[in-house]
Amino acid sequence: MSHNKPKSRVRSARGRKTSSTRWLQRQINDPYVEKAKQAGYRSRAAFKLIEMDEKLRVLKKGWLVVDLGAAPGGWSQIAAMKGCEVVAIDLLEIDELPGVRFAQMDFMDNDAPGKLRSMMGGRRADVVMSDMAHNTTGHKATDHIRIMALVEAAYEFAVEVLEPGGVFIAKVFQGGAENQLLARMKREFDTVRHIKPPASRKDSSEKYVVASGFRGACGRTSSNRLES
Repeated sequence: MSHNKPKSRVRSARGRKTSSTRWLQRQINDPYVEKAKQAGYRSRAAFKLIEMDEKLRVLKKGWLVVDLGAAPGGWSQIAAMKGCEVVAIDLLEIDELPGVRFAQMDFMDNDAPGKLRSMMGGRRADVVMSDMAHNTTGHKATDHIRIMALVEAAYEFAVEVLEPGGVFIAKVFQGGAENQLLARMKREFDTVRHIKPPASRKDSSEKYVVASGFRGACGRTSSNRLES
């Protein structure tokens, strides 16, 4: 006799989009949502970073981590719990987290990179991580272009601020990073991997690109200070 918990169903409400109903259905039946609540994590996404760190060791005590698209704060929370110093940004507000300096603004704003550098206090980052994603339209080609624009913007910022040996992590969709960007990553980092953490929903096309061992910009010294 099976003792599996029966799946709950969400009734479609008048005015609610079908996609919203499906999202609510997934949330109610998602074991990671319940695990996140029990562990006191800000979101189920916290487990994605935990799983990537367990496999690839991307977080170390004392490191400076920049979290792009931080809300609701799951990744920043895990990085801070690992003993990292965290600088985070998002268009949405997040509740205060110990060890996290947060700016509420759109990373795609022209002033955002300068704001982040100021919050970094002149240090270089050991990790730049991005869980940013646009709301999907359902049109694969359009969604891919939009997510890649975010990945490319995050990457451009990362190569400007990363310490040699640093790590870049970003969410990608539809088969991963585009060939041109992927080729550049392989030139500028020692190791580039695609990974789908167990906490990523099986029916989601999201993956993460993890580039480690940043080789530094051409002619860059190994100083831990940002050039002015």
